[in-house]
Amino acid sequence: MSLLQEARTRDGMLARGTTAKPASWSVTEQPWGWALAALLLIMPLIANGFFLIEIFGTTLILGTIALSLMFLAGYGGMVSLMQLTIAGFAGYMVAVFGVSGNANISLGWPWWLATPMALVLAVAFGTLGGALAVRTEGIYTIMITLAIGAAFYYFTNQNWAIFNGHTGINTVATPHVLGINWRSDIAFYYLILAVAALCCSAVVYLSRAPFGLALQGVRDNPRRMAALGFNVNAHRIAAYAFAALIAGLGGVLQVWNYRQISPGSVAVERCIDILIVAVVGGVTRPVGAYIGAFIFVLLRTFALDFLVKVGLDGNRFRLLIGLGFLAIVFFSSDGVIGLYERWRKRRQTTEARPGGHGHG
Repeated sequence: MSLLQEARTRDGMLARGTTAKPASWSVTEQPWGWALAALLLIMPLIANGFFLIEIFGTTLILGTIALSLMFLAGYGGMVSLMQLTIAGFAGYMVAVFGVSGNANISLGWPWWLATPMALVLAVAFGTLGGALAVRTEGIYTIMITLAIGAAFYYFTNQNWAIFNGHTGINTVATPHVLGINWRSDIAFYYLILAVAALCCSAVVYLSRAPFGLALQGVRDNPRRMAALGFNVNAHRIAAYAFAALIAGLGGVLQVWNYRQISPGSVAVERCIDILIVAVVGGVTRPVGAYIGAFIFVLLRTFALDFLVKVGLDGNRFRLLIGLGFLAIVFFSSDGVIGLYERWRKRRQTTEARPGGHGHG
């Protein structure tokens, strides 16, 4: 049998028996999906600078980083807690290779050289971490990726020659192209939106491509996939590399957003925040990462003021985040997406019953 025939046979067996069923709906098939896309496009016309960047812009950046975790967990069955670490690594590399207020550390490269170099190194870092993580399973994968995140945090906190220790690197230069300051509110918002849309589209496309289908087969039954001739570890490492690219893009946008980066940006609790974001939104569909990020950003931004108004310590705002996380997980194993799916199915069942409300 020729190699082409073998490949076709494998793809047929994979499509019939080893992958999870495709999603019953996608965002583009929902009326609210198109309405949301239109709303995001006209957001600069209806939102001031604070809401445009601090709420919606931050949501898209955080959602992009969480999207890399969603890709690994949802399609690959691998829960990685080092995705924010990869994003922070990319952000640090932009500051080190580019221009910043720390001239004794930054090399002064233009952004169009510093950014690709940062992304390449972030992908290499994520691939190396993935190569270590794929040798483990379950809780051990979580622990080894968390250990990588913790090690990177302490390394940046104690290293002054490259990362400037706990002070971090400040006044990082942002790109100017065609006379446009891409850190101005409106331009930067559309840049974030374009990157988020590109990453989300890439994840959706890859999930339906042969590699994505094989990765889902590895998730469901790695032994059967290995018996069919697929290299299980190679697919998993490649998934880590692709997820690292997405996380790196989010990290670059994050350092441009705040114009600085410090060890606090890659602390262990920040790594866990990405897991919370992904789980709250739902890890079965890419849009879940952005839904979870929006909920998280709203709670992080306004919970402190709410607690102060009711006479409680504002520093306990993470308590509300934790309670919201527990409530959503308790009622749905797939976050907000799961709740919506249950409501949609219940509504369809009601409309389908004889005498039910609605039209068939």
